[in-house]
Amino acid sequence: MQLCKHLFTAFALTCLAALPAFAAPQADWPKELKFGVIPVESSDNVTERFGNLAKHLETELGLPVKIQTATDYAGVIAAMQFKHIDLAYFGPKSYVEAAQRANAEAFVLEVSLDGSKGYHGTIITKSDSPIKSIEEAKGKVMAFTDPNSTSGTLVPTVYFVKELKVKPEEYFSKVIYSGSHQASILEVKAGRVDVAATNDLDMARGNGKQWDTEKDFRILWTSPLIPSAPMAYRKDLPQSLKTALQEAFVSYKDAKGLDQLKVSGFEPTTDATYDPIREQIEVKKQLDGN
Repeated sequence: MQLCKHLFTAFALTCLAALPAFAAPQADWPKELKFGVIPVESSDNVTERFGNLAKHLETELGLPVKIQTATDYAGVIAAMQFKHIDLAYFGPKSYVEAAQRANAEAFVLEVSLDGSKGYHGTIITKSDSPIKSIEEAKGKVMAFTDPNSTSGTLVPTVYFVKELKVKPEEYFSKVIYSGSHQASILEVKAGRVDVAATNDLDMARGNGKQWDTEKDFRILWTSPLIPSAPMAYRKDLPQSLKTALQEAFVSYKDAKGLDQLKVSGFEPTTDATYDPIREQIEVKKQLDGN
């Protein structure tokens, strides 16, 4: 009987040792983690795409995770500013704005499927469009995404003004803001706009589901590499939670979830990674005469 007791104890200890070491919520952590996501696509698609990642965070942190989005990028920035969210998925430019206005701090960034830590802005048209160059797009209808979008507004605007010496509002017959990359791409596909600014990552995310990138579109321009989109938390969160969040994102290896996001994983980053975006913002201000 005594031998059985010892064997049972040894077995129990072995099982406990085999269990994964998840972070236990600390007393100063929030009861629920609110995770904001900029509207690169519809809210339903955002919830579906980030749902697996949210479940991973719940498991690792021992906290419920609620995904929240907004109608525009500014809404997510404001949500962090007024502490309605604890962390957020930003684009590089919206992150820079959030760091300045909302006490945001980047802690990890996306790693692309090819292993690079960046993505490319693109300007697209329909594959059967007579437009075969940016020059041939003059006088047509152009869609940007959101004023706080990096690839959807900032980078192409700097390209137009600095490289082509034209202002988009004067070069095109009409300029609209679609609100999201998904919307811009679908506007081009439907023929409601002639050209649109987006990026290769968001085109990949909808490829095979909402469009066929190769068959539906022609790429007129591709930008230099843009630093990958970051995840950022509020600086005033407990340090133990910030450390646990970074570890949870870096440990995210679920193949299905990563495929949904069209990334290979996350790696630690710092605010300084986005200094080149700050420089682009300053260039745009100077070009605009501000």
